[in-house]
Order: sequence, then structure tokens, then C-alpha cells
Amino acid sequence: MAHFQCLFEQCSSAFNQHRTFQRARSLALGLLCSLGRCTVTGMLTASGSQFKDWSAAYRLFKGSRMKLKDIFGVIRRQVVLLNESEDSYIYAHMDDTLLRKTGKKIHGSGWLRDPLGPPFANNFVWGQRFVQISLSLLQKDVYGPSRAIPVDFLHCPPVSRPSKNATEQELAVFKERQKKEKMSEVGIQRIIQLREDLKNDGYGHRKLILSVDGSYTNETVIRKLPPNVVLLGRIRKDAKLFALPSQERKPGSRGRIAYYGHEMPTPEQIRKDDTVPYQSIEVWAAGKTRELQVKAVRDIRWRKAGAKNLMLIVIKPIGYRVTKKSKLLYRNPAYLISTDQEMDLKCLVQAYIRRWEIEVGFRDQKSLMGCGQAQVREKDAVQKVPAFLSACYGMLLLASHRANQLNNDRLPSPKWYNKNVQTRTTTGDILNAVRLENWAMGSKINLTDFVNIENKLAKYGKMINSAFSSMIYMRK
Repeated sequence: MAHFQCLFEQCSSAFNQHRTFQRARSLALGLLCSLGRCTVTGMLTASGSQFKDWSAAYRLFKGSRMKLKDIFGVIRRQVVLLNESEDSYIYAHMDDTLLRKTGKKIHGSGWLRDPLGPPFANNFVWGQRFVQISLSLLQKDVYGPSRAIPVDFLHCPPVSRPSKNATEQELAVFKERQKKEKMSEVGIQRIIQLREDLKNDGYGHRKLILSVDGSYTNETVIRKLPPNVVLLGRIRKDAKLFALPSQERKPGSRGRIAYYGHEMPTPEQIRKDDTVPYQSIEVWAAGKTRELQVKAVRDIRWRKAGAKNLMLIVIKPIGYRVTKKSKLLYRNPAYLISTDQEMDLKCLVQAYIRRWEIEVGFRDQKSLMGCGQAQVREKDAVQKVPAFLSACYGMLLLASHRANQLNNDRLPSPKWYNKNVQTRTTTGDILNAVRLENWAMGSKINLTDFVNIENKLAKYGKMINSAFSSMIYMRK
């Protein structure tokens, strides 16, 4: 709790008044201790402000009272500073997420494709769309565990289609807005802004490695990449690749020099080609060091990327068994492209494996932090409330990282947990520890050793009640 408050104190310049900052800090602490829905009133109730005027809390998310860019700037600088001694690179991940809604009058909401729908049908749900960029916080070393800390969270509403009776001018405006506000265009603008912010922070010389999924591995993003940024993204298995063009020109030939040479095999064909050997590398994945078989093909070009030289990385499917006696199954292979051919192959594969942490972050922000549960409809509040929750989530992970460096004590796990396997402190563990510390201070009871809680409560003459256990282990 003390580390979280210290980080929040550094964001005081992001608020126009001191009382506005105090109100935001109270809401942030209420968010961490809330047991119900994480709405604005839920945060007020958890912070003990349910009998005060609530209108000031809603006005906090209007106008220029709170600058989210400055709050995320504090988080960004802290992450890069903590990683400075581990590696010279900065690892970032970008992805978009969907917050489901029910109200039809919420600004920026609309019918969006459900990413959790079956692959054979496109299901549509009513919700909002956000783009997030996270930086990897290395917990041990370069080839070890990491956490994805959000440093940008932007609302990207879909463009409303005009009516069937719209004029040609309205249709032209709609098509122009559709080009400027599509996800790829918004994504590249956020990448350019992140690179500029890192330069202003004094890290312009450090290379930014950005891992994305297939939706951002396209022409819009690759061709507009700023300098000193390496894009690492998925590519289709049937993508058409080309070799580098020949520099020799036939006598008497006219026209420009060719950008592409002869057509090469597709990524799927390269994976099945035995003449291209596999390389064995060790990376950190799923809680331990694992050995992967990969292929690397350099000096290739792709029409979506233009005249840039790319490197194709093929990761062999990993075999696994559901039980010890079941048959051997295989996961899907991965096909990646990198805009940098000189970097170490092991470093690139490890950087892309870290991208899974942003998916874990989305789950934690929605299910544990309540991102998207706030009942707000106005334009400013619709953008700022989820971003505020995302920033609090980032500061919570940073505070936990600092606390674990000083003290590795945490709440004892339930008896059915394997203590030898659980090496990762989950977001639920962090929130349980925050509530334990907060309630221990409020009740003036030492709850650090929760195993002997009955004996300690008996000393204070209090009734032994299982409510303490249910509240502290709420999110286990």
C-alpha cells in the first residue's frame, strides 16, 4: 500500500488542483479494496465516502481536471528505469480489447465482432473498443518472467455509418473518417507517440521492440514505423514472400529498379522444407525455461512492407499430452516477421512470447479491477474512467514489484495449492495483500500471519468469524 501511494504521489502534477488529486487518490484506494462492482459509486463506498456528495467524483473525469497522459508518463518512466540495468532494449506490446456494454446511449459504443466467438461464425456484441500499449517489466533477467505494465489506453470508437438517404458529401466524409480512425491507423499513431515520449524521457537511443498480433502486421503499420523501432508480428501461413531483387540490369532496360525478386515458398512450405534446418533455442515460457525449434529466413520482402528487408521466423509446433497415457498432440505453429535481421534470434522469440502478458493484463483489468463496469455515458468519462482503472492496475503491479524486492512475504496459499509450483504472484494475490494491509490498519489488528488468525482474534476478545477469511481471500 505504501509503494502504491508513493507512485500515486508522483502523479500529483497530472491534476489541476490539490483537492482533485486527493479525490483521485481516494478513488484509487477504494478501487483496490472494492469487493463489489467497480463503478464510481463502488469506489466511493469502498473508500468510505458513501455519505458525502458524489458529484465531485464524477466531475473528476470531465474536462482537464485529470491528465491521463501525465499519469501514464510516470508509469512509463518507472518501468524503463527498473529495466535499465537488465537490458538495453525496451520491450512493448500493442493490442486492442472489447469492453461489453448494454446501454445504447453510451458514447462510442456500437456493434463489434466478438473475439470469443466461434471461428466458423462472426458474432457481434454491443461494446466499446480500446487500444492498449504495455511495456514489459523484467522481474529477474532478460530470459525470465515479466509483467506487462499498461502505459497507454485509448478509446477507439467505430465510425457511425450515415443513413441510406445521406448525401454524397456525407458519404465522402464518412469514408475519410473511416480511413483515419481504423485500428491500424490509430495503432501506428500510438506507436509514433510512444517513440516520441521515450525520446523526451531521455531514452531515444534505446531500441524499441514492439510485438503485435496479425491485425497490426499490415501495410499501414509497417510502412510508417518510426526510426529505432523493431516490429515483430504474426503473418499468415500462406503469405506471398519474395527474394531480394537482382541489382544487375539488362542492357537497354528501362523503368525503375525492381523492388521484389522471384517468388519464394510460403511460410507453411518453409516449415515443411527439410532443406531449411531448425535451430534449438531456450526461452522462458509458461513458468519455466523451455526449448523451442525455430527456423529463420533472412533477406525476404513482402508486398505489404514495401522495400523493407524482413526476416521470417517459423516456430515448430510443440507436442504435449493431456495425461501421461494420452496420445501426443501438437499446438499450432507460429509464423513471425521481424523488421530487424541483425538482432539475436533468441531475443526476438523471447520478446514475442512476452506478448501473452498483455492478454493476461486484459483479463485481470476486466475481471479483477472492474475495467468497463463503470456506468458512465458522456464522452470524456467513457474514455477516462477505464483508462484511470488501467493506470491504477499498472501502478499496482509496479508497487508489487518494488515490495517483492524488499520483502517476499505474502499471504499463505490455501492448502490445495502446490507451493513448489506457484512461483508467480498473481494480481489476485496482490489485491488480497492490499486489502489485508488496509483492513489491518483500520482494525488495529496484526493480520500478517493469517494462519493463526483465530488465536490472535481471541486475544482481543473478538468473536471468531469466517468473514475475515472470505473477505481477504475474495479473489483467490
